[in-house]
Amino acid sequence: MIGISCFGSMQVLAAAERPPSLKTIFVSGGHYDFYETTYHGGVMWFMPRAAREGRGGDSGWALTDGVKSRMLETYSPEEIRKRVAERLKDPDVAAWPNLVHVLNHPKNREAWFDIVMNEVDGWYEERDPITLASDIDIPVRLQIDQGRGWTMDGTIEPYKSLKGPKKLDIGPYPPMRSRPFVEEHDKMFRWYEYWIKGIDNGIMDEPAVTVHVEGSRETVTGAQWPPKDVEHRSLYLRPRRKPSFEPEPMDAEYAAPDGFHQAPLTVTDKVEILSWSTEPFTEPTEMIGQGAAHLFAEIDQSDTNFILRLWDEAPGGKRRLITTAYLKASHRELDEERTTEGDPHHPHTRAVPVEPGETEEHVLRVYPFAATFPPGHRLVVELSNEEPLADEHNALLPPDAFHLPVGRPVTHKIYRDAAHPSRLVLPFTQVTPADTAR
Repeated sequence: MIGISCFGSMQVLAAAERPPSLKTIFVSGGHYDFYETTYHGGVMWFMPRAAREGRGGDSGWALTDGVKSRMLETYSPEEIRKRVAERLKDPDVAAWPNLVHVLNHPKNREAWFDIVMNEVDGWYEERDPITLASDIDIPVRLQIDQGRGWTMDGTIEPYKSLKGPKKLDIGPYPPMRSRPFVEEHDKMFRWYEYWIKGIDNGIMDEPAVTVHVEGSRETVTGAQWPPKDVEHRSLYLRPRRKPSFEPEPMDAEYAAPDGFHQAPLTVTDKVEILSWSTEPFTEPTEMIGQGAAHLFAEIDQSDTNFILRLWDEAPGGKRRLITTAYLKASHRELDEERTTEGDPHHPHTRAVPVEPGETEEHVLRVYPFAATFPPGHRLVVELSNEEPLADEHNALLPPDAFHLPVGRPVTHKIYRDAAHPSRLVLPFTQVTPADTAR
């Protein structure tokens, strides 16, 4: 089988059925975690809707009229009305007219109705390619480009679960490939020559994992993800917006919290952003893997979004987005069995409101990335609860590719004192000439 994006996901679903005639698959840019594709850290993302309805001018489902709602098939009309009324209690949803219309008129967009109604995971799980990947024992090659995080987790996780021969290629940004896609055809033909025609072209002698590193433009290979040994190091958010490898020694009385107030985007176009910037790096600094952001935050509402973006800023001020992290505050609960330092996981099986005025730790998953910061460049960290309407990154995305804004005014305080060590935990590597190839 062959295909990109949705057609990539379908390959994995088909392979999990183990049809005897299917010998191998080559998947480019698929989506395998259906919850993570639509809810980033519990924050609803409109890009899948834009793609499914043919917005942005690319391919996609064009229209979803033929897709029937499992919700409408499963529950009585009375139960549906109750569930819709409960979903509309979320002020973020209630403030967005398009979503209110979808919920009140589900027959217009049955597939999108189901997604909007299910803000927690579990409903998606039984049909998720990421869940079914462990049933696949034929040869699989997965390819994904660095889409600033949102597709990479959903590719790396099924790769780890596959039982048969497998390879993983992670390419450069941007993530939107040609339609029809042509970029990986040389690799694809070699893959099929080996597994279908039996031609020993050496492809299986090559490393299992190949990763393009942004910044250095080098290729790193290895036997697993990450392809190199990494050390997760803490970068503490300190006063005067300067991150440091040393924790803050002062308590909250002297290290006052940073803060911002965000009005809903229904009444303003201005997005408030807190930012921290390192000193310029003095030597090439490489990071490969996933990370974490620990934020000790106090808000005056029962919920908000935390949107974190990491940038590589050049000496002249030009910036490149490296990766992102998202968390809806009510989804802060961690999966303690899977979570390790620098590798947090959230079950997203329930929403637990925040107690206004209380300081709580929120741990964001920093999506997998691979980047080298050249000498003179800085790491810039930005925190907000909305996304800017336009900037160096958003200008590259199709229309409607944004996250659901918060529908209420929220005041945020971010504590970073001795008792509340707000920090990033990032995957640092040590570059040696033997590790890389131009």
